[in-house]
Amino acid sequence: MNVVRVLVVDDEEIFRRAMTAVVTETDGFAVVGTAVSGPDSLSAAEAVRPDLVLMDVNLPGIDGVEATRLIRAVDSPPIVLLVSTYDESDVDYADSGAAGYLAKASLEPDRLAEAWAAARQASAPDRE
Repeated sequence: MNVVRVLVVDDEEIFRRAMTAVVTETDGFAVVGTAVSGPDSLSAAEAVRPDLVLMDVNLPGIDGVEATRLIRAVDSPPIVLLVSTYDESDVDYADSGAAGYLAKASLEPDRLAEAWAAARQASAPDRE
């Protein structure tokens, strides 16, 4: 089984640590990098070439929605799941290229694995 390579992006250390812990506890997933801002996420995604980016919505420099647009615009982009403490209805990410949205409070290994599987299924034509 291939390991899902994950980039964790959040400007708050406590949330980066929490997301990293969830990824580490999820079978078949591994953190390959972290970033603390929108611009950092762009360079980190280019450097580590993750399969999945867990992207906070509220970031310094470039917000997570715009960073997602930019990351998804490259050849063979990673899947991006937006994460936030905001309600999903409060975040306009429809044209960002994000595969979905997860509330930080609900992020746990089973939910991460389910979101990854759904995102992979939805993007299957794009990844062939």
